[in-house]
Amino acid sequence: MVSAAHKRLIIVFTLVLVFLFVRYVLFHGAVLAPPPEPKRSAGAPVLVSVYYEALCGDSKHFIIKELLPAFRQAAPLMDIELIPYGKAQTFINPDGGYRFECQHGNVECEGNMYHACVIEAVENPQTRLNMVACMIRDNRNPKEAMLKCARQHSVEDTDLIQKCFSSDHAGELLKLNGDATHALRPPVSFIPTITLDGAQNRQPSILKDLLGEVCRIIGDPQKVKEYCVT
Repeated sequence: MVSAAHKRLIIVFTLVLVFLFVRYVLFHGAVLAPPPEPKRSAGAPVLVSVYYEALCGDSKHFIIKELLPAFRQAAPLMDIELIPYGKAQTFINPDGGYRFECQHGNVECEGNMYHACVIEAVENPQTRLNMVACMIRDNRNPKEAMLKCARQHSVEDTDLIQKCFSSDHAGELLKLNGDATHALRPPVSFIPTITLDGAQNRQPSILKDLLGEVCRIIGDPQKVKEYCVT
């Protein structure tokens, strides 16, 4: 027979196990659960941040097929932030400059830097996005892509863009993009990664229907009716 003391010991041990299990579930559930969507003012533009790579096929598809059409249809609903870097790595040279290793090789690093220089130089949001979408269609020769797309979209600052690329400034811009990319939580596991007002929630839906996700969180029925209902 099991003694009363033995029974009490079993009960105490069981309660301890239950307590530890509940604590584990609560703690890890909080860690693994996606962060809540940030509170926002109804009708304020959604900050759409696009973390991408110049030679990434998925980045190309998203920018051309989702981002560009969505912005053309509903520009007042969005502020677009473009961050070319992706799964690259940044290294500091002995002279203090920066060196990069990119997922798709040196040409992609060059493409990322041209993109970064274009993003800084072109002030008009629609023209900036047009340039990036045009360049990412074929970035195998980044300089030629930049010059060709500048002609197509009447961008006159090609000397400024080229000066940026040929100087240390391009590396400085790309380093900042890397810092922003590495600061994402959860960390980047897929490129492109898109955040809406800083949140990574609902990535599969964003990648397939960006405008639908923006309209879902915009919080202004009049703007939804004007820009989202087709």
